[in-house]
Amino acid sequence: MKIVFAGTPEFAAQAMRAIEGAGHQIVLALTQPDRRAGRGMHLQASPVKVFAQEKKIPVLQPETLKREHADPQKRAAAQEAYQYLSEIDFDAMVVVAYGLILPQDILDVASRNNRHGCFNIHASLLPRWRGAAPIQRAIESGDANTGVSIMQMDAGLDTGDTILVEDLKITSQETSASLHDRLAVLGSELIVRVLEDLDQGAAITRTPQPSEGITYAEKILKKEAEIDWHLSAIEIDQRIRAFNPFPGSTSYLHGEQFKFWNARLPSKMQTHQNATPGQVLGFEGDGVFVQCGDGVIEVLEMQKPGGKKTSASACLQSYRIQEKIMQFKKD
Repeated sequence: MKIVFAGTPEFAAQAMRAIEGAGHQIVLALTQPDRRAGRGMHLQASPVKVFAQEKKIPVLQPETLKREHADPQKRAAAQEAYQYLSEIDFDAMVVVAYGLILPQDILDVASRNNRHGCFNIHASLLPRWRGAAPIQRAIESGDANTGVSIMQMDAGLDTGDTILVEDLKITSQETSASLHDRLAVLGSELIVRVLEDLDQGAAITRTPQPSEGITYAEKILKKEAEIDWHLSAIEIDQRIRAFNPFPGSTSYLHGEQFKFWNARLPSKMQTHQNATPGQVLGFEGDGVFVQCGDGVIEVLEMQKPGGKKTSASACLQSYRIQEKIMQFKKD
């Protein structure tokens, strides 16, 4: 089949590689414009663009697909993308973490001339966690399971009929980084199965999403990173793991901001009667035990300013020698 692919991050690039590897021809890649990143703030191409260039696939990078946009330059780029899609030959469109809203006229183009329409790989069990950050919000909320939904796209926000859904268990040590990788593999497998069925003329069952159980995964903001030690140990543990790798949970010790990358709920070291939230209670192996509003958390991996990720115990070694009491707190 001839596929138009729209996506931006590595999660999308993995699906793109799987589609190409399964023998389908990707005739166009739509991806977000290059962004400045890294220490030098140089322009960097998205993983989808990098793969497309390797395979000599045409690439378009409009800032919007809305042809009525007020900005003339953006409007012209959107018109160019629409015109290109209208003129090329393709069978279906696949969208994965693209980052731009597809307006109705683009969805219409993907359904013309006996095309199969537009399919989306969404990293949740729809209708739970529609929106921008389903992986992080599932961990933050303490969900036991998540998964991947292959959805026939419509004009709503992740509201289309589901075609194929498969779940994954969220482990007690899951971070957004580890869950992302597992869901990327699953999503790639499922979209290839759907495209193979379409290619062979097999019947596709489209199931409308239920009206109950809808939740929205709002975009993760940097301001959410700071740890509120008055929350319960369960909540803090979930947030630390959910915010790895972005934005990374933070807290201050003696005016310096530390990042917290991994944690767990310990089997011992319960709440100390006279301890205050944020107080370091002790060390064991690589872990550091910290008092929370309710319960104790064992921090496993941290990073001090200008340093590298390391075990929490090693990160705080110099402070451990100098002082008997350490207290994490907000700035």
